[in-house]
Amino acid sequence: MKYIVLLSLPLYALDQITKGLVLRRIGPEDPPHIVVPDFFAIVNITNDGAAFGSFKNNNWFFIVLSCVAFVFVFALLLRRTRSRDRLRDISLALLLAGIMGNLTDRFLHGHVIDFALFDLHVPFAHPWPAFNVADSCIFIAVFCFIVHSLRKRKETSV
Repeated sequence: MKYIVLLSLPLYALDQITKGLVLRRIGPEDPPHIVVPDFFAIVNITNDGAAFGSFKNNNWFFIVLSCVAFVFVFALLLRRTRSRDRLRDISLALLLAGIMGNLTDRFLHGHVIDFALFDLHVPFAHPWPAFNVADSCIFIAVFCFIVHSLRKRKETSV
């Protein structure tokens, strides 16, 4: 429960606050607000699909999928295990924050609000698709799960 209070809820709040600021200050048709020239801009992009805008026009599918994922992750996070695994719990808390942030957007707006636009000046990321705090939480959670899995595999093989 402490990971929900200390990590999931503050990150969910940060996600919603940043999206609210973007919605109030930048219109979908406005040009990008340059923060760091040729590297980082703030935009207002709507995404009714999944990562990188894939599977467009499936908002209800993603609402149902997100609700199922929310219940599953929440249950895993609350479940007591004999050996507490901090990286597992942090991963689940980050995933929960990301699910809640994007699910809230889908319910309130019918799509996800993306606003962070980076240009990495490489062929596959020129620019990188816009994303938000919730997307970042999900990405970091997946990275943590991979690290967790590799650690567990190494522990069992020793």
